[in-house]
Amino acid sequence: MRFSSLLGVFICSCLALCFLRGVHGGDIVHVDNKAPKKPGCDNNFVLVKVPTWINGFEEMEFVGVGARFGPTLESKEKHANQTILTLADPPDCCSPPKNKLAGEAILVFRGNCSFTTKTNIAEDAGASAILIVNNSTELFKMVCEDDADTDIRIPAVMLPVYAGEMLEGLLYNNSKVSVQLYSPRRPAVDVAEVFLWLMAVGTILCASYWSAWNAREAAIEHDKLLKDAADEAAVIAETAYAGFIDISTRSAVLFIMIASCFLVMLYKLMSVWFIDVLVVLFCIGGAEGFQTCLVSMLSSFRLFERAAGSFVKLPFFGPVSYLAIALSPFCITSAVLWAVYRREAYAWIGQDILGIALILTVLQIVRIPNLQVGTVLLSCAFFYDIFWVFVSKWVFHESVMIVVARGDKSGEDGIPMLLKIPRMFDPWGGFSVIGFGDIILPGLLIAFSLRYDWLGNKKIRAGYFVWAMTAYGLGLLVTYVALNLMDGHGQPALLYIVPFTVGTLLTLGTKRGELKNLWTRGVPKRPCPHVRLQPSQ
Repeated sequence: MRFSSLLGVFICSCLALCFLRGVHGGDIVHVDNKAPKKPGCDNNFVLVKVPTWINGFEEMEFVGVGARFGPTLESKEKHANQTILTLADPPDCCSPPKNKLAGEAILVFRGNCSFTTKTNIAEDAGASAILIVNNSTELFKMVCEDDADTDIRIPAVMLPVYAGEMLEGLLYNNSKVSVQLYSPRRPAVDVAEVFLWLMAVGTILCASYWSAWNAREAAIEHDKLLKDAADEAAVIAETAYAGFIDISTRSAVLFIMIASCFLVMLYKLMSVWFIDVLVVLFCIGGAEGFQTCLVSMLSSFRLFERAAGSFVKLPFFGPVSYLAIALSPFCITSAVLWAVYRREAYAWIGQDILGIALILTVLQIVRIPNLQVGTVLLSCAFFYDIFWVFVSKWVFHESVMIVVARGDKSGEDGIPMLLKIPRMFDPWGGFSVIGFGDIILPGLLIAFSLRYDWLGNKKIRAGYFVWAMTAYGLGLLVTYVALNLMDGHGQPALLYIVPFTVGTLLTLGTKRGELKNLWTRGVPKRPCPHVRLQPSQ
């Protein structure tokens, strides 16, 4: 089918943008590993909620970061004290304030002296807490100097510049401002990550069986042609797989190179209009993937068999079934509705439906012909992930992949090519996310393993699919463990998934003496010996 091939090429191009691993929302983006730890200056850096009351009414809430020094903040809101806020005079609090304090929290601005100096001066003046306003929107980690006095008994919290400017304006207008400081703890196990793991594994499982089923049907048709029309088989057999795109070793390497170029372009051109372009591309791919999945599912019912088997030739698209035409308005409308309401709290549901449909379609159309291509593709993606998550910090002074995945500079909550689930039991909210590439690239190899098992009539334990599927699940699980151990900082999922999946298939192939066949041919030596053709009527 010409349309399927075009769709596959289009989606592959889109996926060059999407090898992204999600990060926890509200990450502290500045890291200072040079600051020494010592008694009185060894706190963990924690995010702090700062609910604010104006003239007795709770109006807003800011998020800050606690300092390395000072007492530990309360973790429960009900135990945190509500404190009147006052503005420091002088604003930098590098000298004793002129205004007298009696247990108020004091708002000061960064600069002219160290964080510990400001905090010690505020404490000596009678403040109960100090809020230090940064000179940017980032949340810098406040650390101690070598000779700092760390005998500090009041909490210190840094706020972004916009929060400080708003509070300063309110205080200048003689509004009565009160604040509360507490740092709720995140749950040890993120339930959203459990569901996201199930979603990723389930998507690959369904896509693999769909791909293997179509491969077996194509093999049956191929055998039938060999038996009934040997003189025409060579011509027709070439069209049996026309709806699929096989990746070559060269295209696998080229694909990763193009993905890197797209990622840098995203990083440099990240803006509202560029996100809108990605939304349009996602809607096109998602709508077509949704339509493909619905057509495949409904065509198995007798009621839709006739509509699914009747085709009309359309310009550019080629032969299209009547069922696909009938479903097109519904699929397009679904994608458009998601685009319009994508900023709503419930929009993640539509994004996941369209995303899963697109992933299933890609894994059905794009195929790895042998283990050699799969190993090259995933190995390149392995180094790609490591470079753009970790090494790029040395070149661009920040992690390019994390910045793009988070949607910095765009005003949006990340790019649309992600599966996401809200962290329902996390007091900080946000989403757990996984990039399409972390599902599709390993999924291509896992789908290959199931096709190989089915065409070789292998039993479950003697095959490769169940072991490859288990390896992927374990690799993704290790990714989430590492994510939590690293305090929510983004992790390259393929760093863990690739060794598990590729290593498992290489080890099993070597042990069973089938590595050469897996590596070069990619199909059993006697394809489909279990197929028994139905006698002609």
